[in-house]
Amino acid sequence: MTDEAGRRRPLTRSPKRVRFVELSGEAMSALLAGDLSGAGRIAGVLLTEYFVTDRARWLWQFRLDQMAADPGQARWMVRQAVVGGKGLVVGHAGFHGPPDEVGMVEIGYSVAPDFRRQGYARSTLIELLRRAAAEPAVTTVRATISPDNVASLATISGFGFVEVGEQWDEEDGLELVFEVPVCRVPPA
Repeated sequence: MTDEAGRRRPLTRSPKRVRFVELSGEAMSALLAGDLSGAGRIAGVLLTEYFVTDRARWLWQFRLDQMAADPGQARWMVRQAVVGGKGLVVGHAGFHGPPDEVGMVEIGYSVAPDFRRQGYARSTLIELLRRAAAEPAVTTVRATISPDNVASLATISGFGFVEVGEQWDEEDGLELVFEVPVCRVPPA
């Protein structure tokens, strides 16, 4: 594209609008059983094979165990990242649990491979940050990312996250730890 003077204008992507749909324990149980259509019916959206991969099943079991131990955590757990009026599910997102004793919540999100590099991760991050900022008990948002995950590192860039350390995760290996105070979360 060019402007009136014939200069090339950079192409800009309009931000994707992501909404979250709760993934109930019943839907997660259906996914664990490999019942993709049943889980979609329960959630009210069309889920893809991405939600019954081994990695996804590990997550559903982990979240179900968390919710069984403390049912009050359910509202902080996994949501489906949905776009458009037809309920296209592009991934999942949520918090690892409620705020801890100092008000920190850790975010987690994943975009299905067919929808990556289209702005959905950034839109999902924006929605998670909005939700965190709307919770009076939340003071800090944490993101942990593998140092090799260039796409996720780029996704959090520009949102005020500061690297505060690193940790070893039994499931994911080495992770860099980033945090941002909710007062520094950019407006939508």
